[in-house]
Amino acid sequence: MDGGNHSVVSEFVFLGLTHSWGIQLLLLVFSSVLYVASMTGNILIVFSVTTDPHLHSPMYFLLANLSFIDLGACSVSSPKMICDLFRMHKIIFFGGCIAQIFFIHVIGGVEMVLLIAMAFDRYVAICKPLHYLSIMSPRMCILFLAAAWALGVSHSLFQLAFIVNLPFCGPNVLDSFYCDLPRLLRLACTDTYRLQFMVTGNSGFICVSSFFILLISYIFILLTVWKRSSGGLSKALSTLSAHITVVILFFGPTMFVYTWPHPNSRMDKFLALFDAVLTPFLNPVIYTFRNKEMKIAMKRAFRPLMIFRKIS
Repeated sequence: MDGGNHSVVSEFVFLGLTHSWGIQLLLLVFSSVLYVASMTGNILIVFSVTTDPHLHSPMYFLLANLSFIDLGACSVSSPKMICDLFRMHKIIFFGGCIAQIFFIHVIGGVEMVLLIAMAFDRYVAICKPLHYLSIMSPRMCILFLAAAWALGVSHSLFQLAFIVNLPFCGPNVLDSFYCDLPRLLRLACTDTYRLQFMVTGNSGFICVSSFFILLISYIFILLTVWKRSSGGLSKALSTLSAHITVVILFFGPTMFVYTWPHPNSRMDKFLALFDAVLTPFLNPVIYTFRNKEMKIAMKRAFRPLMIFRKIS
């Protein structure tokens, strides 16, 4: 080995999702449409919540921040993946690979805390409605947001600390369409078994613990409502269904990838594709179609545009 903790490899080669041109063309259309739809839907939510006074409440503040994070989630790896579908030789420079890993873990960490904050918001709204505004004050919302970013950034820096000084001096082929940390560790010119275990353990622990906190929260909310009134259970389920759906869509692929890593499995790639392209698209769809206030706010936001088109 080239005696020192510095990288000789300057770029990595992606094998991509598939070698079939027909499937690549299908993925190109599918990913491009979902990427544009994801960006449009999430921008609309952020714009509507920001500009509409009727949506200036804790629930919509958290939703707007979730949509802002989803804008980042669908932009970290999707644009490069779409561009690479045109290319035979798919490469990413070492610095770009590190940046991609950093932002993927920041976004993942922030989104987990925001989902927990949204679950807490629903708990207070359903179980303690008279104290809702005093508990979910602007200060509490800012604290949740600060905690989300603090956890996301610290988690990501902790992950990067494992790889910045590793020697990469030979193999540079990643069987993926983005820089996946567990696969990247296997390319280092040294024994990384312990590091792989620590990385998987760190991400897996945060992911699984966050998921169980959310699961327990929703069960507790439903039990509380059921004890008070059996008739209110259906209303609570209707209110929470959008949140539970988003939690399952987010945590399902992430838990599979980081808790049971299978580097030779195609399932990993398509779950990662689902997480990168489909989940950011489904979040605004689920929250918009299940929420009358959001649909009304979007109509109000589009009203000046429709009036302008009629005049012109």
